Amino acid sequence: MSGCDSPILPGANGQGAKLPGGTIPPGATLGVLGGGQLGRMFTQAAHRMGYRVHVFVPEADSPAGQIADHIVNASYSDLEALAEFARGVSVVTFEFENVPAAASEAAAKHAPVRPGGSVLHTTQNRLREKTALRDAGLAVTPFAPVRSEADLDRATADLGTPAILKTAAWGYDGKGQVRIDRPQDAPDAWRSIASQEAIYEKLIRFDREVSVVAARSTHGQAACYQPIENQHANHILDLSICPASLPDSLAQQAIDIAGQVMSLFDVVGVACVEFFVTEAGGLLINEIAPRPHNSGHLTLDACVTSQFEQQVRAICGLPLGSTKLLRPAAAANLLGDLWESGNPRWDHALADPDVKLHLYGKDAARPGRKMGHLTATAPSTEAAIRAVRDARAALLPTRQAAP
Repeated sequence: MSGCDSPILPGANGQGAKLPGGTIPPGATLGVLGGGQLGRMFTQAAHRMGYRVHVFVPEADSPAGQIADHIVNASYSDLEALAEFARGVSVVTFEFENVPAAASEAAAKHAPVRPGGSVLHTTQNRLREKTALRDAGLAVTPFAPVRSEADLDRATADLGTPAILKTAAWGYDGKGQVRIDRPQDAPDAWRSIASQEAIYEKLIRFDREVSVVAARSTHGQAACYQPIENQHANHILDLSICPASLPDSLAQQAIDIAGQVMSLFDVVGVACVEFFVTEAGGLLINEIAPRPHNSGHLTLDACVTSQFEQQVRAICGLPLGSTKLLRPAAAANLLGDLWESGNPRWDHALADPDVKLHLYGKDAARPGRKMGHLTATAPSTEAAIRAVRDARAALLPTRQAAP
């Protein structure tokens, strides 16, 4: 199932291929804005392919910085430092979308930035993102802009309740949003988000959430992974499963829409399109992440090409790799809560030889903080889910039954 795939360029197997003009070959230096776990896994993939990686990150100790070839510790507001950083690399990418637009613009004066700053500008604001998708004829949840309490009154009247009021910018993992069950709850909701620009979204009854991780190269070649089913706990992604439990026709539709989004926003790199699957069997785009995504971590162990290798290939102008799923897989997030009762029992979790451990090198475990993930592959999705849940439960000092 590969509806957004375009033909692999000649010579993709590396046998005497003549690389097209503009390709950034192995041996070059790649720049990453951001130093979190996504940057770390990107750096690992780039190193395997023979690239050097420089990381620009405000924090002195970061997951990506621990393994990068060079680190620049400076604020994103330090445009001179950003310019110097960009002059030292062949291409710049980012590992989270909340990089200020001015930072992307400063880097772009000295090196190509992929995905481009226009993608950042659109996707880091929920109103701009939803409006662009709707105007392109793509199905999204019903929404209304809210910039005042009067706007909020109109939105509740027009779209009804229940609904979710979300800040337009800087929200993730459930932050910056509040549920409104009755119109009279709206004023308190408005105050709870500090009365800032927001988006009012009608609450949709949906069957499940799925995502499609997609890549698009400098030459316009696109490739999509199979849809991944996502389960959340406390607004944080808890479990990802591939393939998602969807009819083939709906899975293909999700892939096709992801391909349209990549073209619409002219994405060069990797992005994730998140969907609600409605109870009626339709698809509504929830949001776009213009970078590798937590739900795609299972591609490291379950696919021919991981989302991080794909990001390297895409931004460097190389042919994209195969997105083929080798075996059904499930990935479980490891949050800092697991450390509350002492060090996790890694030997117990890894007693299953089909379970893989990925830790992100973070210095302190805090409740809700993403510290790593486990991935299990198996002959069926059901077996993979069972294996990864059992492995995570086995990490606790006193074994508990998996939820």
